[in-house]
Amino acid sequence: QVHLVESGGGLVQPGGSLSVSCAASGNIFTINGMGWYRQAPGKERELVARRDSGGGSYYVDDVKGRFTISPISRDNAEKTVYLQMNAVKPEDTAVYYCVVHGYYCSADGCHRPGPHFEEWGQGTVVTVSE
Repeated sequence: QVHLVESGGGLVQPGGSLSVSCAASGNIFTINGMGWYRQAPGKERELVARRDSGGGSYYVDDVKGRFTISPISRDNAEKTVYLQMNAVKPEDTAVYYCVVHGYYCSADGCHRPGPHFEEWGQGTVVTVSE
């Protein structure tokens, strides 16, 4: 089982900054990537930013230059990624979801990989408004 804890989010004024974080822990052999999706009211869920374990990153066009996703930190038993959002706009208002994919530990221990997993967080609300 993988546990995801999202934090951050909230209300921010246009042009301001906000950070959200996602920490993954549990029966994890390795993480291949962590990222953030968002879903605005009345719209489909979209990938905002992603970081892979090799350091590569992806950003959707309308957040390039404004949002930054951190490298995946591997402190202790948690793997954490941060999404720094700068120069936010009202259209950034959405529920932001963390997603993590990787491999569980095998049934006989964490010395080799088990099945692949993709886990989603519960979502954190970001509202950009005066």
